[in-house]
Amino acid sequence: MTKILAANQGLYNGFLSAGLFYGLCLKSPEVAFQFKGFFLVCVFIAGIYGAFSVSKRIFFIQALPAILALIFLWLGLLAL
Repeated sequence: MTKILAANQGLYNGFLSAGLFYGLCLKSPEVAFQFKGFFLVCVFIAGIYGAFSVSKRIFFIQALPAILALIFLWLGLLAL
């Protein structure tokens, strides 16, 4: 059962990283912002869920970096 859960988590993280990478490759800053913002919010929500359901440590490993990335994403948009 643990092996299946780990594979599911790996697949999920792979999709999130693929979405973020695709957001980095887009030419349109507006569309790239939307892609990166969406996937970072997904990472944040998953981190919050993991912190409540598994371990509070997940907040610092997953949700906090996503919050920081969202802040920098917004600051980058303001710089345009």
